[in-house]
Amino acid sequence: MKRKRYSEAQILGFLKEAESGLPVKELCRKHGFSDASFYTWRSRYGGMELSDMKRLKALASENSRLKKLLAETMLDKEALEAALRKKY
Repeated sequence: MKRKRYSEAQILGFLKEAESGLPVKELCRKHGFSDASFYTWRSRYGGMELSDMKRLKALASENSRLKKLLAETMLDKEALEAALRKKY
């Protein structure tokens, strides 16, 4: 099965369609995604606006970047401490 990626705007549109009364099964069949995807999106993005979704995505990517920087710094620190221990 071909995997599709939906934009934040599309996901928000799907959630609004479901809120307006369209049955979930019919909505999923109409747009070609699974029930599980819909319920995952609803739990993650339910009640959000498009700007909130974009901010959440930006914060998640920044958090990931900062975690990588911290891990690299900790590895550098460990290497320096090991080098200092060997000298004496």
